[in-house]
Amino acid sequence: MPEQVMSARENAILWMNASNLDESAKKEIEALLENQDELDETFLNSLEFGTGGLRGIMGIGTNRINKYTIGMATQGFANYLKSQFSEKIKVAIAFDSRNNSAHFAQTTANVFSANGIEVYLFDELRPTPQLSFAIRHLGCHAGVVITASHNPKEYNGYKAYWSDGGQIVPPHDKNIIEEIKKIKSIDEVNFNAKTALIHTLDSEMDDAYISMIKRLSLSPDAIKSASDTKIVYSSIHGTGITMVPRALNELGFKNVHVVEEQKNPDGNFPTVVYPNPEEAEAMSIALEKAEEQDADMVMATDPDADRVGIAVKNTKGEYQLLNGNQTGALLVYYLLSKWHEKGLKGNEYIGKTIVTTELIRSIATSFNTNCYDTLTGFKWIANMIREKEGKEIFIGGGEESYGYMIGEEVRDKDAVASSVMIAEMAAWAKTKQLYVFELLINIYKDHGFYYEELKSITKKGLKGADEIRKMMIEFRENPPSTLAGSKVTTTIDYQEQIKFDEEGKKEDVNLPKSNVLQYLTEDGTKVSIRPSGTEPKIKFYFSVMSKLENDDYFSTQEKLKNKVHNLLKDLNL
Repeated sequence: MPEQVMSARENAILWMNASNLDESAKKEIEALLENQDELDETFLNSLEFGTGGLRGIMGIGTNRINKYTIGMATQGFANYLKSQFSEKIKVAIAFDSRNNSAHFAQTTANVFSANGIEVYLFDELRPTPQLSFAIRHLGCHAGVVITASHNPKEYNGYKAYWSDGGQIVPPHDKNIIEEIKKIKSIDEVNFNAKTALIHTLDSEMDDAYISMIKRLSLSPDAIKSASDTKIVYSSIHGTGITMVPRALNELGFKNVHVVEEQKNPDGNFPTVVYPNPEEAEAMSIALEKAEEQDADMVMATDPDADRVGIAVKNTKGEYQLLNGNQTGALLVYYLLSKWHEKGLKGNEYIGKTIVTTELIRSIATSFNTNCYDTLTGFKWIANMIREKEGKEIFIGGGEESYGYMIGEEVRDKDAVASSVMIAEMAAWAKTKQLYVFELLINIYKDHGFYYEELKSITKKGLKGADEIRKMMIEFRENPPSTLAGSKVTTTIDYQEQIKFDEEGKKEDVNLPKSNVLQYLTEDGTKVSIRPSGTEPKIKFYFSVMSKLENDDYFSTQEKLKNKVHNLLKDLNL
């Protein structure tokens, strides 16, 4: 449409005329002006805050991650912070191993300091959860980490945090966006750093963070008796290398083997297609090393070390990758077992997201412990902890996408603390003459075999976003009545905040609005549909369950896989 073309062109020309823009950026924009499709992709829209900040492909343009969009976001954030606090404002800043992350972190520090805000900047790349810890430890009002988590190498991002150490939630996220929208030119960004206001965070913060993780330990005796547990660890070229091996060692695990080929931080992630421990390919080198070493366990963290994937030996003696739901269930079972030993008081709880396995709820119920759901994204778990602080105690929890949190001292998913707790869980299982996989099978015996699959459909660009929007409209207007031969008994529309049964009886959903649909069936199947907040994808989460037949994991899993296949057919996927 002509007005959209003009809008993209006008945005580009506005940038070109800015005195803050450097010459190389001007040349890039001049080239874009000759390519309308590229111009639309880079300048028609502006990056928006998704599940806690900015995320996008690096490059020039209003719809890209660059020095100027980072600067505008920081200027808007600074303006908002100054409107909210009258005292001296403090922020903490961290960054991961991605290309340009250190540069973007310094840009963020410069803009905050230029606005009179005290800045605490990590001197080297560090895990995202350490930024959350630092905010709380230093009493900061806010924080930023430069990361795009496990996205492809072309991406980077900007995650914004509030004073509780959690990612920003309403009303702050929308208010910050409004402040950013008020900035019409990059000349309104103050890039002139006040270096006296920028302080370096060094090994002292590392020591404080490690001390906190050590305080979470529940089975020091089990670690002593199983200190030789052989662990292969990969940081997949990310920040985990700075903290995970040290944390495991200081807790008492003395047989940790780091994957040398992947230990050096590198934003090009040269040994993997995607730096995501959810992907088997990203774990392949670590699995090869585990075979060579005859390791007990494999662990790998994503580039900003907030997610961890594991592999353990199954009953056939083969290494098997566990999915995020399985690892989360094992962690929750272990945490509740130990808390039960010392005496649960009744005000403790577990937290999970709406798309995470219901096995976690079943485990929590068996320990007479509440399990609360939140929307997808760890910012909502952090928000729940803040709301319940002083009344109820968060033991732990997580989400299906390999993110877990232990205790309340960090308010974001923490792969460092989780790696340690997973190793401790394995050591504890050993004292009961169980391998981790055997422990998982015992849980399935008691609670049923819950099997989950995720189907992601990528739809890139403006056209893709429109296709995703139309898919959600279609599911809302024409919901399924049966799925895999089982009647849909409950439909939940989180956008409309309503739940209704097959007879149309409605109930309110007491969670914030979110573009998510869920269908629950008579036989316990759960299907969740949501567009991603950080990637050009629409995601379908399938959860099916049955009894563990004849104690046979593999035949039961095959039966449940077939059921998911039927669900995919029913939804034309």
